[in-house]
Amino acid sequence: QVQLVESGGGLVQAGGSLRLSCAASGRTFSGDVMGWFRQAPGRERDLVAAISWSGRNTYYADSVKGRFTISRDNAKNTVYLQMNSLKPEDTAVYYCAAKWGLLGKVMSEYDYWGQGTQVTVSS
Repeated sequence: QVQLVESGGGLVQAGGSLRLSCAASGRTFSGDVMGWFRQAPGRERDLVAAISWSGRNTYYADSVKGRFTISRDNAKNTVYLQMNSLKPEDTAVYYCAAKWGLLGKVMSEYDYWGQGTQVTVSS
């Protein structure tokens, strides 16, 4: 059974940091693009960051550039999202997702999803 399990969410003050992890199981994801999406109440689920299978190519939404860093450890089948200088507008449920092929920005391109982890940033 293929699973993506996120962890590391929580409540943090503005300006603080969190590190999200996504552990994959059921098969190796070392050949997949991995992405982090987020969804705030009443909003669409949007891509925050994505990373190619090798880690050489990354994508960041403009709203998080310079603050968030995506990375992966293929030996551990895990992808990370380091979030610094957090803002109240970063509050959302964060989802890990996987797809084959090239970096993608659209939800429908991703085949596997985690259950999400809540990130709340207080002002």
